[in-house]
Amino acid sequence: MSKAFVYTELQLSVPFAQAPWPAINEAILRQPGFLNKTWLAGVQNHSVGGFYEFDGIANAKRFVTDYFPAEARKFGAAQTTRVFDGSVVEEASRYLNSLHFGGVLGAEPGAFVYTEAQISAPFDQAPWAAMNLILKAQPGLLHKTWLSGVHTQSVGGFYAFDTVENATRFVTDYFPTETKQLDVAYTTRLFDAAPVKDASRLLHSPFFR
Repeated sequence: MSKAFVYTELQLSVPFAQAPWPAINEAILRQPGFLNKTWLAGVQNHSVGGFYEFDGIANAKRFVTDYFPAEARKFGAAQTTRVFDGSVVEEASRYLNSLHFGGVLGAEPGAFVYTEAQISAPFDQAPWAAMNLILKAQPGLLHKTWLSGVHTQSVGGFYAFDTVENATRFVTDYFPTETKQLDVAYTTRLFDAAPVKDASRLLHSPFFR
């Protein structure tokens, strides 16, 4: 399946209601190959970001090299962007009810989590099958989309949880045990789903009806 995912985050602190998301939404809808976006609002730090789906890697790269740096410049903010290959993670993601691969939306999420482990491995060599069995049992996990970094082959995920509390427990208690076993450094980010519902619906986010 030809698709790509993009993760972005701006190094700023602003309550999401004060972010100029209506104007940004209009611009994002015009981006080549754009399919959907879930807005992200940082827990505790009020960072603003997004998780996007594009029709392929070429348009995802165009977005992070052309459009997004110009948007970050308007805010006078540093940025994080990542591009992931969606064609290699379908089987692993379907097992965890990924909405980007035909999963079923039940309860709307209360929180989102982004993770990335500092490893480089072709996704089919990553221990995702064994990890999926453990992830399936994590309290409050609703959905996960596995991530495989373009050029880097880093391994990560975008998760939806039922509550901020369960998402926090995941990033502070469980995830460090997995990366300890892999002997790697890692990144985790935690986001509140409540403030971003309306903005995300307008960008066809699969997480909000």
